[in-house]
Amino acid sequence: MTRAPNMPPPIEDAWPAICLVRPQMGENIGAVARVMLNFGLVSLRLVAPRDRWPNPKAEIVAVGANTVLKGAKVEWRLEDALADATLVVAATARPRELEKPVWGARETAAKLKAATAAGERPLVMFGPEASGMETDEVAKADAILTLPVNPGFASLNLANAVAAFAYAYAEARQERDTPSWFRDSENPPATQEELEAMFLHLERELEHGRFFHPLDKAPLMKRNLRSIFLRARLTQQEAQTMRGVIKALTIGRGGRKKDDL
Repeated sequence: MTRAPNMPPPIEDAWPAICLVRPQMGENIGAVARVMLNFGLVSLRLVAPRDRWPNPKAEIVAVGANTVLKGAKVEWRLEDALADATLVVAATARPRELEKPVWGARETAAKLKAATAAGERPLVMFGPEASGMETDEVAKADAILTLPVNPGFASLNLANAVAAFAYAYAEARQERDTPSWFRDSENPPATQEELEAMFLHLERELEHGRFFHPLDKAPLMKRNLRSIFLRARLTQQEAQTMRGVIKALTIGRGGRKKDDL
């Protein structure tokens, strides 16, 4: 379909991406796709959707935003959906025992605009309709997005929550000034896949060294360790260096042989 004369070109920002974690209803996915395209976002990721995919109900509710649905990436593990992202924000209203920066919608939008302009690949994830994301899922994020909802009635419809962020991002897109954002072209930020590999390597060696004691505290200790490194915003080179450090400590003091790592 050709555009009418003098009609501005469509906005289709590949980043930031929107990730729906364990969405339950096809109708809600369709509504999310529609509001995303309303505000110029087109990259949608679904993690373990409850209902079958493709979903006819999603297509009906999307009302013309089928380009978002057709391009949606479906994964069954959150790690796979986040793998290529370099900056992850988790949208949640519940208080968490996590040491992470907490941003409002406008602050999130401004920071993600700056990050995208600097070549990063930001992603915002939203949890399932009934219960939201689990703490271990939120722990994978660099920051938390909260909305100024009524504390006595804080539960938002999934599409409405995405709309609040998408609108804020559309406003930030129109701003001429872009906030400063650290950028090192020679040392790009580590992706979630690279960070996850480093975390698993570290946790494996700490388990071998019996660091996690008592065992019932292990999940909390692992989340705290991850938070330390996520706040540091490691580059690819730094993540590789850390893996070298872990390996050297394991081998260098009479630990396991190199072939066993």
